[in-house]
Amino acid sequence: MATRYSLLHTIDTPMDLRRLPESKLAPLAAELRAFVLDSVSKSGGHFAAGLGTVELTIALHYIFNTPEDRIVWDVGHQAYPHKILTGRRERMDTIRHWGGLAPFPKRDESLYDTFGVGHSSTSISAALGMAIAAKRQGSGRKAVAVIGDGGMTGGLAFEAMNHAGDLGIDLLVVLNDNDMSISPNVGALSNRIAQVLSGRLYATVKEGSRKVLSSMPPVWELARRAEEHVKGLIIPGTLFEELGFNYIGPVDGHDLSALLTTIRNLRQLHGPQLLHVITKKGKGYAPAEADPVKYHGVTPFDPVQGIVSSKAPSKPTYTKIFGDWICDMAARDPRLVAITPAMREGSGLVRFQKEYPDQYCDVGIAEQHSVTVAAGMACEGLKPVVAIYSTFLQRGYDQVIHDVVNQKLPVLFAIDRAGLVGADGPTHNGSYDLTFLRCLPGMVFMTPSDENECRQMLYTGFLLDGPTAVRYPRGEGPGMRVEEAMTALPVGKAEVKRAGKRIALLAFGTMVAPALEAGEDLQATVVNMRFVKPLDVELLSQLAETHELLVTVEENVVAGGAGAGVAEMLANQGRHPPIVHYGLPDRLIQHGTREEMLADAGLTKEGLLEFIRRHASGLVKVSGPSLIAL
Repeated sequence: MATRYSLLHTIDTPMDLRRLPESKLAPLAAELRAFVLDSVSKSGGHFAAGLGTVELTIALHYIFNTPEDRIVWDVGHQAYPHKILTGRRERMDTIRHWGGLAPFPKRDESLYDTFGVGHSSTSISAALGMAIAAKRQGSGRKAVAVIGDGGMTGGLAFEAMNHAGDLGIDLLVVLNDNDMSISPNVGALSNRIAQVLSGRLYATVKEGSRKVLSSMPPVWELARRAEEHVKGLIIPGTLFEELGFNYIGPVDGHDLSALLTTIRNLRQLHGPQLLHVITKKGKGYAPAEADPVKYHGVTPFDPVQGIVSSKAPSKPTYTKIFGDWICDMAARDPRLVAITPAMREGSGLVRFQKEYPDQYCDVGIAEQHSVTVAAGMACEGLKPVVAIYSTFLQRGYDQVIHDVVNQKLPVLFAIDRAGLVGADGPTHNGSYDLTFLRCLPGMVFMTPSDENECRQMLYTGFLLDGPTAVRYPRGEGPGMRVEEAMTALPVGKAEVKRAGKRIALLAFGTMVAPALEAGEDLQATVVNMRFVKPLDVELLSQLAETHELLVTVEENVVAGGAGAGVAEMLANQGRHPPIVHYGLPDRLIQHGTREEMLADAGLTKEGLLEFIRRHASGLVKVSGPSLIAL
């Protein structure tokens, strides 16, 4: 292995990288790309994006004095080469595994991870904050944000650029464009233009002209427009210039010589700079170049064969349940419009886009916009369904309140990846939606315990004339047969799954299964609550009268969660039965498999039994063999 990666094995920090002569960087890039392929094919993880940033990563660490100079990676899918060059090469086989390297840059993992990421479009704001701090402290540190073209669809990126342009502060934004939309501009001519425009001579002449001509407004306006016209013929930089950035590019992101020259020049310039580089996702591995979506995030695979299509799972995922339902619903109701913030594949909308293209709307990585555009559609009689991950809905929370709930609009939120999600870890865990949605007036909020219930709840929510949400987890359900027929559920009605005594387990969504298992040991009553809001007041009141202990169970933080809603409702009725709440602990659950995360959080039969043992003392009269577990 050391022989195969003879250069790479000499690089433990970017300081080692900067000791290499430039002539060694191209061979190093070849080794680094091969190492990414070798390691990710064994461990799984994000793949295609990292292959596309190999040369860019080398150039940035070679020119900038990291970690003193700050590099902020947007999202972090593209940061695997960065991790390898910053001392984590030998641990790459642990990435995204329990106890291993984090899937994204993480501040407490490395000094070179200057900002924790996972969500899109944050890098420019964070790097700008660092640049402001460097100026106030007089440190001379440089700040760089590396953002993908997808990340630039997020409004936060433009808010940050608008602010940076207004401040005129030293900041470099690298726009990593891997969509190839302007590929004709890539090549020797455009690289040479970038080098010229990033040079000191051009910057000095430009600034001198600005000072002289600005005293003659008519002449200055003519010169400014002429410059924009000439630059607009060869580079698409007018928008960024209007935001106050000096636009440089596009540069071939796989041409190390061009990158080094341009970035070296830019490091010397003052004010906001935007470097536009063109890269290819999956660069150097033909299958990933041909299908970067398929190779975006991978499980272990044979690099020679590539990813071989696996057999269909024996049980459908909740995502597939949603994808099938929305196609069936669109066939019934042409008012339906599916909206996704750039998560077509993840949200199960691939089939829908093909079959109902006129009813499909991908807004890009713009979660806030996805909510408000749905509200606008609802105002005009359409029936929008916003397919969104729980963790991403957090970004549109103000719009849910202000634009949907306040206007009582019939928008259905299909919330995927609720609860613990697996290898993407804390940034992607859907740990809070039960808390932040149940407090909203008029919101109907459902949590299915199985696949069929998910389909019927989506149908129920679609029929309602107000804001509605259905939250479901990542992966497969328990294997319940899905009925083709769609039947509306009675709103606010729970279901007793097991009649017992003394203890009542009030379970929401995914926690019904472990609650049933624990209920058998305890001979307890087990309730599938179904609705977080409205709650089944009649049933809960009855249980409070007939049981010695109520235990709420949810895959959500306990604070303000569904269990808190049960306690509040009973208290408002003047009922104060012994009640305890079980859910996600008050800490972040780290990345691993979903099963490992659930076990760590204690959201299993065993964890629930242990919790009840600890809390039942003094609350339940323990007697007889039926409660021996307590």
